[in-house]
Order: sequence, then C-alpha cells, then structure tokens
Amino acid sequence: QVQLVESGGRLVQAGGSLRLSCVASGFSFSSYAMGWFRQAPGKEREFVAGIPWRGGSTYYTDSVQGRFSISRDNAENTVYLQMNSLKPGDTAVYYCAAALYGAGTKGPYDYWGQGTQVTVSS
Repeated sequence: QVQLVESGGRLVQAGGSLRLSCVASGFSFSSYAMGWFRQAPGKEREFVAGIPWRGGSTYYTDSVQGRFSISRDNAENTVYLQMNSLKPGDTAVYYCAAALYGAGTKGPYDYWGQGTQVTVSS
C-alpha cells in the first residue's frame, strides 16, 4: 500500500523556520522524484519545490527561492522541506508527492500525501 505521510506543520511567527518531513512507503522511493506543493484557502494548488529521482538539481517556485530547501534521504525513504524566513503568504496546506523517474519539476505526480498545515502569523 502506497503511503506518503507529511509532518512538521504548525503555527509559527513570521520570520521563523519549520522543517517538513514526508515519509514514503509501499513503493521504491529511490526511483521517484519528490515534490512539495501547497494550497492556500481559495487558491489553486501550486508547486513549491522538487528533487529528481537521481537527486542533484533542485527546483523551486520563485516565491520561495532562497528561503526553502528540499532534500531527500533514500535510506530513510524521506523527503524534507526546510523553510526559513517564513511569511504569512506561506500559509497553506503542504503536500508531498512522488513521480516515477520524474525530473522533480511541476509534474505530473503519481502519488500524493494528505497534507500538513502550515500557518504563519504576522
């Protein structure tokens, strides 16, 4: 059974930091690109960051470039999103996703987690 379980979301003040984790199971993690997406109330889901199945290059949407960092640990079947200098505009539900042999860009993705809430107060 494929599972992606996100954690680490919480309420944080503007300027603070969070690290989100996503633990994968039920598929060959190292063969999958991993991505983070977010959806704010009333808005469409958007790509935040991605890392290819082979690792190496990472990709970010412009609004988080320089503040967020995605990484993966294939031994732990886990992908992380380190978020620094958080802003109220980063408030959203954050989802991780997996794409077989993917490039780590916007998609498409095969599997999705249930999401974790990040709220940034001003």
